[in-house]
Amino acid sequence: MASSSTSKLSTFLLLFIFLVSISIVSADFNNEFDITWGDGRGKILNGELLTLSLDKSSGSGFESRNEYLFGKIDMQLKLVPGNSAGTVTAYYLSSKGSNWDEIDFEFLGNLSGDPYILHTNVFSQGKGNREQQFYLWFDPTADFHTYSILWNPQRIIFSVDGTPIREFKNSESIGVPFPKNQPMRIHSSLWNADDWATRGGLVKTDWSQAPFTASYRNFRADACVVSSGKSSCGGSASSGGNQAWLSEELDNTKQERLEWVQKNYMIYNYCSDSKRFAQGFPPECKMA
Repeated sequence: MASSSTSKLSTFLLLFIFLVSISIVSADFNNEFDITWGDGRGKILNGELLTLSLDKSSGSGFESRNEYLFGKIDMQLKLVPGNSAGTVTAYYLSSKGSNWDEIDFEFLGNLSGDPYILHTNVFSQGKGNREQQFYLWFDPTADFHTYSILWNPQRIIFSVDGTPIREFKNSESIGVPFPKNQPMRIHSSLWNADDWATRGGLVKTDWSQAPFTASYRNFRADACVVSSGKSSCGGSASSGGNQAWLSEELDNTKQERLEWVQKNYMIYNYCSDSKRFAQGFPPECKMA
């Protein structure tokens, strides 16, 4: 009997591992993204790995074929190693038009041995100026790490390896526009910004280190895809289906992790910049 029970247990565990492995299979980059610029400097390899490169002539970029209106989106990135000063790797969601919405991760390169700066921002109806910046608690060039955006009608949560670093809540009740009506595509680019990216532009790009390369893998989007004005989540994304992320919020453990990151690794918060906002902080800062 014991042998039979053990055999059944082993079979169950193998089935469980198989099912879990199916659930975490990442998307094929060839089906999900188009290289949009860079004249061959962006490459998709076997559908599993995407690389962007930058040299003195040009950077490169890609965008998603799908447009999304709310979702939980993961991408693993490995950033430009070594002396990456002057370079910016941008990974973001954005809509079109003059009153666009946008949710930004930007990675600002630095001299060898100095930390990357992770720059975040949220635009709604063409207005941004909501920057928060962080150091990371690991070397983002040594291996791949997961950068995630949870975007639902109540909040936007930026996470790194499952640890939340920033939450932007829907504050429409006090007159702050929130991205909720415009579908957005995923974009990423690697480009030269040595007029501002590293120490305010004091450190320039060392082109003898080129080409600079950033790598991407394991893209996953549990999201409402919008096509021809219709959402895959149903009549409207905000009322769609059984997607738990549509109402997800930070539990106590994740709230503690968020506070830990902001206490130890945040290096700039627009809601604390009294010189910049001498006439008063933006209204959403009072809700934080």
